[in-house]
Amino acid sequence: MAEIMLFHHIQGLTDGVRALADSLRSGGHTVHAPDLFDGELPGTIEDGAALTKRIGGDVLDQRADALVADMPADLVYAGISWGAAIAQRLAQTRAGARAALLYEACLPVTGEWAIGPWPDGVAVQVHGMEQDPFFGLEGDVDAARELVSIVGPERGKLYVYPGDRHLFTDSSLPSYDAEATALVVSRSRELLDRLG
Repeated sequence: MAEIMLFHHIQGLTDGVRALADSLRSGGHTVHAPDLFDGELPGTIEDGAALTKRIGGDVLDQRADALVADMPADLVYAGISWGAAIAQRLAQTRAGARAALLYEACLPVTGEWAIGPWPDGVAVQVHGMEQDPFFGLEGDVDAARELVSIVGPERGKLYVYPGDRHLFTDSSLPSYDAEATALVVSRSRELLDRLG
């Protein structure tokens, strides 16, 4: 079974994020869902952006790094939106990653915003809505297409869902889409089950 580190989105470790972790966990996998915001739950995406600015990106990265420092190297890194960027950074820079599950966000692997090359042998799935202003309309979907083309069809998959919602995988928010989330969970568990 896989061991997964799931990073929450910019509105914090909500009940919906916990529910998503439970859905992945119900497949028999170990899922850690840490709280990088120390219990704060911003009411909006804008409030979350203000909180991350107040805490500082370097501090948040240090918190994430400290969480994984004593964990096994062969983790699956997962994240939702803002948390997907953290998951992707760790998958690309911490040796031993098995896979990445990037929900509703994807950073480029070449060009100005790139962290660096994608590691050989690391599988990836990217999930997002086609008209999501932060994913489908802001370049993340293009970055995801490039990433999965580099990884190849055996290990890289991009799943684009109809709709325009951001944070659609969080059952505690008005943006939740139960049908799309069920597909996200099913497809994620297929990858996790293949990892063994």
